[in-house]
Amino acid sequence: MNSMTGYGYKEAVIESTQVSVEIRSVNSRFLDLSINLPQFLNVLESRIRKTICSKIIRGKVDVYIRVKDLESSAKIVADTKAAVRYRDAIASVAQAVGQNASDIPLSLIIEQEGVLNVTYEYDPESYWKKIEPVFEEVLNGFVSDRIREGENLKADLLNKLDVLDSCAAFFKEWQPKMEAKFRETIEKKFHELLGEHVDQNKILEETAAMLVRYTINEEIIRLQSHLSALRKEFVENPTPGKRIDFICQEANREINTIGSKNQFTEVGQAVVNAKDALENIREQSKNVE
Repeated sequence: MNSMTGYGYKEAVIESTQVSVEIRSVNSRFLDLSINLPQFLNVLESRIRKTICSKIIRGKVDVYIRVKDLESSAKIVADTKAAVRYRDAIASVAQAVGQNASDIPLSLIIEQEGVLNVTYEYDPESYWKKIEPVFEEVLNGFVSDRIREGENLKADLLNKLDVLDSCAAFFKEWQPKMEAKFRETIEKKFHELLGEHVDQNKILEETAAMLVRYTINEEIIRLQSHLSALRKEFVENPTPGKRIDFICQEANREINTIGSKNQFTEVGQAVVNAKDALENIREQSKNVE
């Protein structure tokens, strides 16, 4: 079981290139992956996406990769013909306003567009060789962070499930007590109305009718089945998030029915405890991959 929240970061200098990789994630119903690369490295996005998708199932994942060359790879070419044309044009302007052409600074000519042309040569594969080891280390740390947090979530979910199991066991224990109390209540009412002239068959009929209306045996069986399925998801399924939410909906239906049929304070309190524990599980399931 993994958490959907995680973080990983590393910065390193490899062959005169500074590389930084950051991966972070928060909750999401599906995998929402965003990869931020320098524009000249966009061709690497597909392989990065494929690697992440092989390890992450759900979550909003943001990946930031930055590179900076510590030694310039710029190639500068001077267009001397353009420089001469700029010089002549500027000299004409200088003469027109009564200035000496010889006073024209070289920097004024150099800064004109097209005089110095700067180009960079980027080889994505050579950069990937520098990025890959940093990326793999950060991704592994990021996944480990999600696993570690997932174990904490799993422990909390199992504790809440223990509470639900206790409530289900309490409902089962109270079922025969409820039936006995129903019979006792009906007998008391018949005796109050008829004294000693009570028809036992009529008491049995009324008790049976009340049991049909208020018995919770079937709900208990289904609830225990749902709780068993939940525990199996917690223990065996590495990505149980969506299944947990579905099973919780089914379990909640049974608990609500038990609550609607309940006639006793003790059972009512157990219903409240069960609903509280189940709601906690549903909330935590939003954090589980």
